[in-house]
Amino acid sequence: MRGSRPAPLIPSPMIDDAQPATKPRLPRGLADRGPADLAATERLMAAIRDSYELYGFEAVETPFLEYTDALGKFLPDLDRPNAGVFSFKDDDEQWLSLRYDLTAPLARYVAEHYDALPKPYRSYRSGPVFRNEKPGPGRFRQFLQFDADTVGSASVAADAEMCMMAADTLERLGIARGDYVVKVNNRKVLDGVMEAIGLGSPESAGRRLTVMRAIDKFDKFGVEGVRLLLREGRKDDSGDFTKGAGLSEVQSDFVIALLHSTVAIQGKAGGGEAYGTAAAFTPHPQFPINDYFKRTENISFAEGIAELAAMKSILQASGYGDDRVRIDPSVVRGLEYYTGPVFEAELTFTVTGDDGAPIRFGSVGGGGRYDGLVARFRGEPVPATGFSIGVSRLVAALRAVRSPILGGARPRGPVVVLVLDRTELARYQGLVTALRAAGIRAELYLGAAGMNAQLKYADRRNSACAVIQGTNERDAAGGPVVTIRDLVLGAELAKASRDRSDYLELRQKAQFPVPESDMVEAVREVLARHAD
Repeated sequence: MRGSRPAPLIPSPMIDDAQPATKPRLPRGLADRGPADLAATERLMAAIRDSYELYGFEAVETPFLEYTDALGKFLPDLDRPNAGVFSFKDDDEQWLSLRYDLTAPLARYVAEHYDALPKPYRSYRSGPVFRNEKPGPGRFRQFLQFDADTVGSASVAADAEMCMMAADTLERLGIARGDYVVKVNNRKVLDGVMEAIGLGSPESAGRRLTVMRAIDKFDKFGVEGVRLLLREGRKDDSGDFTKGAGLSEVQSDFVIALLHSTVAIQGKAGGGEAYGTAAAFTPHPQFPINDYFKRTENISFAEGIAELAAMKSILQASGYGDDRVRIDPSVVRGLEYYTGPVFEAELTFTVTGDDGAPIRFGSVGGGGRYDGLVARFRGEPVPATGFSIGVSRLVAALRAVRSPILGGARPRGPVVVLVLDRTELARYQGLVTALRAAGIRAELYLGAAGMNAQLKYADRRNSACAVIQGTNERDAAGGPVVTIRDLVLGAELAKASRDRSDYLELRQKAQFPVPESDMVEAVREVLARHAD
């Protein structure tokens, strides 16, 4: 393996000492991802894709950028600049924005290609989305989503199917039954409740949003926490005060009763009789309804209850009981474009964090019906429903439960061909080309280090094999040879005792010469030893 001393291939660039160096820093709310994370995410995405395709959805892709008016203003965080999106003005004076989800771009795509698409149109999409929000724990400015949508069907069967697919997908990903639940509500029910307590007018939009946010905190703060948010307000442990919606005691009691209610099929649920003209609504015995329920005799509330009952009937007939998909009146969903059933996929298990405190991941996906989104472009009703998985959050949860989807070993790096004589670069490149032509991942070492450092580089790349050819190998009497170094066995030998019975055999396998013409087969043999 004798060779000449390596020399740098590229001269060092001139450095201006007067110019201060730029500090490398990552903006808040963003994250870098290495090979292991990318490989794990790709396995996750492949499993989600298989699940969506099993249900008959097909792929489509829309760009990261859309005209701002095409995206619309549906984000709940309206007190942020640019209504929660990243926007800029193009040279034609048109405003463009990075997409904040995958649904609004789909609505534009469907409207633009409406006549050419089959209806109902079933598609899935994946990719990064962007939010101009204040970063914090679990809140990122860029994150991955994976969506599926049915456009052109007004049937609640389409909504029920989304919930079934969400449950099936979580189980495919390694989330055990009982460790998740898909919770379902209906915006029409919530709208009917808002109307009943006197917040149905456009002038009450601000208080209505405060009530919705309070309901959304039910799982986090419980009954008393929500009650405070519905009334005067709530002070947290740090002393920060959140102003409430200002409801009366009777109004807030009615909302609390709604959060504990169930929806029946044929008038019964949980052993209780249904009440009122909406014969599928059943309150909890510990949280009785009051006179405000009489005010829900409006079309919106009745339609919402009827749709929930129809969904429940479909789900139970298909084998999806309350342990997998259940009606939950506390589900709100933040985006304002939802018009009917809304659903949320929640992980119910807890894990212990590094500090010993319990961690619950909560929601990892959600969706709902948005019958007005495509209609913005066409001026006519176009029913639609969809479900979105938050991939980034789900990856963290799957690691916690050691899902087999993410449990694979770190991917092997390429075979590394060492460079021991820089005057023979063309020859080394020929070895790399031969390996690649045989379908073997391979790279030529392009640094300036010596042999030991090159082998350490191959180890850091997690390579199983390195190919070495110095002067001795190239000038061998029987013709040029190469030395094959099995890096995995080499690492094992370094830790093994020389008294081990198979030590010599392993040593011979860990490094051996072969004719240059047999290099490809020898490399294949080494790679096969360590195939996952």
